[in-house]
Amino acid sequence: MFKWHEQAQQTWDKGAENWHKSSKSMWETGSRSTIIPLMQQFVPVGSYVLDVGCGDGYGTYKLHRAGYAAVGIDLSERMIAFAKKRAKDEKLSFQQADLKALPFADNNFDAVMVVNVLEWTENPWQALLEITRVLKPHGKVCIAILGPTAAPRSHSYRRLYGDHVVCNTMMPWEFKKLAQENGFDVLAGQGVYKRGVLEKEVNQLPEELQQALSFLWLFMLEKQ
Repeated sequence: MFKWHEQAQQTWDKGAENWHKSSKSMWETGSRSTIIPLMQQFVPVGSYVLDVGCGDGYGTYKLHRAGYAAVGIDLSERMIAFAKKRAKDEKLSFQQADLKALPFADNNFDAVMVVNVLEWTENPWQALLEITRVLKPHGKVCIAILGPTAAPRSHSYRRLYGDHVVCNTMMPWEFKKLAQENGFDVLAGQGVYKRGVLEKEVNQLPEELQQALSFLWLFMLEKQ
């Protein structure tokens, strides 16, 4: 029997070292550099924030540096090992945990950050409900969904042969509908694009076409 989350953990454990080598540049100047600024528009400084799928913890570190009380969780044991090394010099907390069963009480966090994580869960709907459970009423969620042009989508290709894969091919417009149908208001959305895409031109297009060109689409949501 194929065990999705066990296989996902093994996949990220294997890739942890390479991820660690590039995570700083992604958050500082790359595809993730606009995420913290977006959160700062909607989440007050000092808020208690859960970073779901924190990887090696650099995004959690960025939250901390921005003035948030940040906690990071990840499915991968090796990722958390990298994160805990970072935590030695910072007031940060990390633990290995699975999004399908978060080890936190109901209504616990002011905000949640979820970057390229729901695509790696077996059931994104159930994962979203678990995020909802630990979030306070009217809490904010920043969720990043891989766009159609994102290279990591190649992890799902072998499904065409009938192979088991651990990457869903959820599109940004599909997630938006899922969120709206399950107790969230969409406060904002913005795209991240590959080099060669002129944002001035893209911004003139309807949102669905902007999403179709995106490498990453950022959603800012509020729990109803």
